[in-house]
Amino acid sequence: MIQTRFSEKCSYQSKQKLVNFNVLLNKIKNAGGYLLMLPVFAVLLNGCASDKKQDKLIEFWAMGVEAQHLCTLVAEFERENPGLQVNVQAIPWSAAHEKLLTAYAGGSTPDLCQLGNTWIPEFVILNALESFDNYLENTSELNETDYFPGIWQTNIIDETLFGIPWYVDTRLLFFRKDIFEEYGYSSAPKTWNDLFDLARKIQMDGKTKYAFYLPLNGWHEIVAMAMQSGSTLLKDNNTYGNFDTPEFQNALRFFSKLYKHQLCPLGMNTISNLYQSFADNYFSIYISGPWNLGEFDRRLPDSMQEKWMVAPMPSFNDEYPGVSTAGGSSIVMFRKSRNKTAAWKLVEFLSRPAVQAQFYKLSGDLPANIKAWNLANLHQNDKTEVFYQQLQRVKPTPRIPEWEQVALKIQQYVEIMAYAEMTPEEVGRHLNTEVDRLLEKRRWLLGKEKP
Repeated sequence: MIQTRFSEKCSYQSKQKLVNFNVLLNKIKNAGGYLLMLPVFAVLLNGCASDKKQDKLIEFWAMGVEAQHLCTLVAEFERENPGLQVNVQAIPWSAAHEKLLTAYAGGSTPDLCQLGNTWIPEFVILNALESFDNYLENTSELNETDYFPGIWQTNIIDETLFGIPWYVDTRLLFFRKDIFEEYGYSSAPKTWNDLFDLARKIQMDGKTKYAFYLPLNGWHEIVAMAMQSGSTLLKDNNTYGNFDTPEFQNALRFFSKLYKHQLCPLGMNTISNLYQSFADNYFSIYISGPWNLGEFDRRLPDSMQEKWMVAPMPSFNDEYPGVSTAGGSSIVMFRKSRNKTAAWKLVEFLSRPAVQAQFYKLSGDLPANIKAWNLANLHQNDKTEVFYQQLQRVKPTPRIPEWEQVALKIQQYVEIMAYAEMTPEEVGRHLNTEVDRLLEKRRWLLGKEKP
């Protein structure tokens, strides 16, 4: 359930909006979903600044539930910094990209914004973001070594820092611990081949209907497998596809093998309730992120709580954990910010380990600052500790504006392959053709930059 918290400094009108929002939220939840609320979400939660006139105003746009919890944190920031006021505007994720581009085109961007790390390259090429290099050199509050290296790298474009990681996520294995223990595994196997062999035994013995559940509406799984195999995904300064190489083909062949041996169900409609299906022995292995820790706790019956666990990604070689994707959100500053000094103070504040730990307790989002993990007692939790291990072994995807379009093409062709309508070799060739076309403008722009 979404919980909304506003600080004491929020205005009466904002609090009244909060009351109205929670009433509406409960009605929509009872009606069967949250999607109907998206057009009104930003209106109901459009700010949490105090009513008092302040000398300086910092505009911060945040997405989804993070915006609600941010209000609690900025109240303390305002108390520490008399004269500064923070106005938080909440934007639903579904509308965020369009709203940001519209704001950029209209010259009305905020001072700071929460930005998914795969969106950063797009706004960098628009010359919309402020570089953080000079700010980092002159602060004692922030240090690169306090962050997971792979996550930090997602914010660096052409050797320039444009974002500070705010919270992190990655993908790893959720599995039925009770079933694995029957086969002598106290955790998941460390290699994909061993996991494949275990999965076949589980399924042949009828422990679950399917061993894996790998929905075909995502790209993180196949990309992680490819990066583990040594694939660069793209080549020649990220201007051409690189999907016909042995490294990417290795990942495709293994992924295809899971479906060839019917270890995964085909189609998105085979499971109506992920958590109930997991408890009912429909599948035993699922790849997901930290948001599902809370969901598994809440949605699985009490009898199942000791029967599931998480484990790092397996690998194709002796390196363990295997590489996974680097996800999460960062805080960026727009070049047209009229209050950059004050905005940077807020970035420093939100990056403090104690504040990051508090944000985790409010939102459940894993802290980007490594020091916050001790303060939030995350090392004492077996499951979050596994995420900590995995976050030491993550890699950013190619940091180009076209990445999400490339990722969508990968997803589409992997689905075709799963239905046995293309071989891995054919997928590689078609992906190269499609992605080369997507990157044509990038090649032209880079060519124009050459002397």
